[in-house]
Amino acid sequence: MEQGEIFSNDQVEASTLPDFRRVQLTPVADAYLPWALITQTAFWLILAVAALVVPMLPFVPLDGLWWLPLPPLAVAVAGAVYARLDARTRAWALREHDLIYRYGVVWRKTVIVPFARIQHVEALHGPLERYLGLMRVKCFTAGGMTADLTVKGLDRGDARRVRQYLLEQIAESADHEEDGDVEGPVRDAD
Repeated sequence: MEQGEIFSNDQVEASTLPDFRRVQLTPVADAYLPWALITQTAFWLILAVAALVVPMLPFVPLDGLWWLPLPPLAVAVAGAVYARLDARTRAWALREHDLIYRYGVVWRKTVIVPFARIQHVEALHGPLERYLGLMRVKCFTAGGMTADLTVKGLDRGDARRVRQYLLEQIAESADHEEDGDVEGPVRDAD
């Protein structure tokens, strides 16, 4: 603060703050549902098949355990229902100064990360995501070893554009700091 400037720290009324819930969120890509179904249920389906096959082996005496595949099969069905509901709730949005991501079925969570806090951005995909044309965007902020926000379910084109936009915003923010322009817009925080 330069000499002659007067410090102020006025109270802000909560009712005057912008409401992030009014933002029109973009649903994740349609290919996210098959990805979620496969990743949520694959392990349990394999376990159910193994539980079905093992009693048929001649050297495994498991007579009377016909119900053995039922618990993993039930978990697989529950996982599929959860994946479907989860795919419906996931959505994201870019605003002028931040990235918003909403997810969760029972406990819905909305994460808002201001661009000024983002230090590193990655766009990546695994083999299944690559096959389905999906990517994830990971945002790393100051002081964290892991990603503070991972936006799952973006189609490849959107993910690349979001990553590029975030990188441009990070560079622009760094340029303002170097110029001494620390007085920027008010940013939403979560």
